Amino acid sequence: MSALREAARFERRLGRLLIVVTWVAVVLLAIGTALLRLAGISPLAGGPPFDPAQLVADLVALEPAGFLWLGILVVIATPLSRVAGAAVGFTKRGEPLMAVISLAILGVIAISILAAQLTR
Repeated sequence: MSALREAARFERRLGRLLIVVTWVAVVLLAIGTALLRLAGISPLAGGPPFDPAQLVADLVALEPAGFLWLGILVVIATPLSRVAGAAVGFTKRGEPLMAVISLAILGVIAISILAAQLTR
């Protein structure tokens, strides 16, 4: 297979990944919003606080906060999934420099998250 066709196939896979992750986020946010409405709470009334330790329990209990926060986290993770997918694809295609650059981008993001946590 030509390099050009392989590159196009690679981009289509990454595009499908972004579509799937986006739809997962939309569904989670829609469920959270519907649960808010069923509870008689306006989605515009302000959101629940983010508590990572409570996330799974909220999802199991069908609490709107769990679905809303997981949806937001998926939205945030969407570009990360693109970069991680690129790293995997570049590795498979034998492009180590691009794979290392992708991993470096993920590393910078991870360091930023850690730094934000430490400065709280």
